[in-house]
Amino acid sequence: MLFGMQEAHRGMERMRGYADPSFPSVIDMKKRENGEVEAAVFGRPVVAGDLGEKQETIRELKTFNLFSRLGQLFADAVTALMEMLFSLVGRVLD
Repeated sequence: MLFGMQEAHRGMERMRGYADPSFPSVIDMKKRENGEVEAAVFGRPVVAGDLGEKQETIRELKTFNLFSRLGQLFADAVTALMEMLFSLVGRVLD
């Protein structure tokens, strides 16, 4: 997706005929003198620590989704049980 956005940005520059500094590049990568690579997405620097935090957040979301799914299954089971009980009570009363 970011690659497509970068290509659209380049297309806009070609269409205008000049690079507008008020529109930052989608992905910007520069190599420092010490050999490290500096990356920025939408003008915001990306650091290796950010990636670790994002991976941890994704793990937490997956765990949350597991518990959410279990809760949903439990609620569906209780709903089906109650519908069955009401149906049986309705038949007995008729």
